[in-house]
Amino acid sequence: MSRPTTLAEKIIARAAGRASVTPGEVVTTKVDLAMIHDSGGPRRVEPILKRLGVGLFDTKKVVLISDHYVPGDTEEGAAILALTRAWAQEKGVSFYDGEGICHVVLPERGHLKPGMLVVGGDSHSPTGGAFGAYMFGVGATEMAGVLATGEIWLKVPETIRIEWSGTLGPRLMAKDMILAMCGKLGMDGGRYQAIEYAGETVRVLEMQERMTMSNMAAELGAQAGLIAPDETTTRWLAEHGATDLPEAADWQSDEGATVAETHRFDASALEPQVAAPHSPANSAGISDYEPTGIDVAYIGACTGAKYVDLKAAADIIRGHTLAKGVELLVAPSSKRDQERAERDGIMKVLEDAGARVLPNACGICAGYGSARLGEDVTCISTTARNFKGRMGAKSSMVYLGSPYTVAASAITGRIADPREFGDAA
Repeated sequence: MSRPTTLAEKIIARAAGRASVTPGEVVTTKVDLAMIHDSGGPRRVEPILKRLGVGLFDTKKVVLISDHYVPGDTEEGAAILALTRAWAQEKGVSFYDGEGICHVVLPERGHLKPGMLVVGGDSHSPTGGAFGAYMFGVGATEMAGVLATGEIWLKVPETIRIEWSGTLGPRLMAKDMILAMCGKLGMDGGRYQAIEYAGETVRVLEMQERMTMSNMAAELGAQAGLIAPDETTTRWLAEHGATDLPEAADWQSDEGATVAETHRFDASALEPQVAAPHSPANSAGISDYEPTGIDVAYIGACTGAKYVDLKAAADIIRGHTLAKGVELLVAPSSKRDQERAERDGIMKVLEDAGARVLPNACGICAGYGSARLGEDVTCISTTARNFKGRMGAKSSMVYLGSPYTVAASAITGRIADPREFGDAA
């Protein structure tokens, strides 16, 4: 009789062509999909492929997305985008040009399915774990090897189970949950193993909220951030063009599967979370930070400007204007999410309050674009990271919060508890 196995072990075993794998083993796996972007993609990997004298292992299994240098408003950015576009045309890969941030665009275009093993050329690639795929990030050299061979070796990870029980209170989101985890477990709590989020609180989250959780498995130091697929997963993927979806029941951790650690959190006891400069691990309840004044409120990034995030911000801001001296920057994470938010009146609420809308790109989250933070600016942001100097000047101070919290802060001029603005609509 075979031993009970975790979701991570099941996916890796399938990709390795094995009946089972054991944590600590080193195995060679087939890659179902490789995702690259303009910053770490063609300009980095093509010189390596040329030196090796090889092409792509399978053009149908490579997705290229431009999101870092968009809109190409500098000489360097324009040149990199031109190179990216030429490479996409030459190779014939799936290419999404200026459609949004790779971690959001990839699933919204139907490329992810439960049980897949996916490699991404970006540190926030664990976002794919929200769909029951084992997805993780690699650097350009390792990505070149993947593109050439369609394979990658893995040390089979242990699974760290994080269970959430209880119901989130008003004006709380998945961002508050993940910041609480960062505060308790630290940025090395994941030990480059596989985190699996579980429990009743996780099961009721909509897909874009699950994406936030999996995305920031990177901030916990994990290789992957998995959520077992269910009807919510398969329905969302089907609505976004995914076909031949597997049975969600086939991609679950077995009862009794061995995990390295289990951490338990109570959502009903959670208050809005804020991470102080310069680490997501500096997270605590919002009462520790009031009434810190701010200059900029930023709603952006793959983890903080999806449709659900834009809607949350608008729910707070509706009927209000920005505090004097505060700038609200909004960079929707994908063009599709922005268009949906426009149809639903969400973007109008934000713009009527005085928001400045930026391109569908990584933008200042990763230090790109003209809106980078200046000297001595205090910002509260929906991004995943607040490392010193990442979003602009090294003297800037960046706090992290949920879209609710960032929006509340924008209209009060200070880090504010979004529960001051009543229940969510």
